[in-house]
Parts: sequence; structure tokens; C-alpha cells
Amino acid sequence: MWTPWQRQDSNAVNMTLTFPNESRSYDATRVAVRFWGYDRSMENTFYVSADALKRIQPNLQPDEAGLLRAFDNNLDLIRATAAKVYAGGRKGSYDLNVANF
Repeated sequence: MWTPWQRQDSNAVNMTLTFPNESRSYDATRVAVRFWGYDRSMENTFYVSADALKRIQPNLQPDEAGLLRAFDNNLDLIRATAAKVYAGGRKGSYDLNVANF
């Protein structure tokens, strides 16, 4: 009999990622745009590198405003890519780079 504190299937892993937080910011140290996704109540940090943003929007301005604009213009693709990377296994944070796009 299954009880609420036990897992029904020890191999089952729920990796449903949502993006209710619209916030994003430029991280000068990483030269990337940081944003957050959630798996239930667990917050996960993602970084999209400037090079990755240049790959998906080649004409972007390579400054903070340009990178944030490129992020906003390609939000659906970036979130879908983040979900795929997240499904590969849980980590402290996730870097989305050129190879992911």
C-alpha cells in the first residue's frame, strides 16, 4: 500500500519546469542573461550566454540592453531549450550555450 510520504515508483522523476517569474537580468560576470524556472516549489537558475544569444539573433547589439532585448525577442525558444537542458538532470544552475541552440 502506498502512503503519502513514500514514492510509488522509485524510478519516477517529475521534471516539469514552469516560468511564472518574468524577471531576467544581465550578469556581467558571466556575460549572460540570468532567469529562473520552477519545478514545483524549487527555483532553478538559468544563464544564457551572450554567444548563445548571438547565435539565435545574429544582429543583436553586444551590450546589456541588446542582450536583454535578444532574450525577450526569443523567450519561447530559450524557455523550451531550458526545459530540455533541465530534463537532462538536476544541478545547482544551468548554462545555456551555443551548443544548446
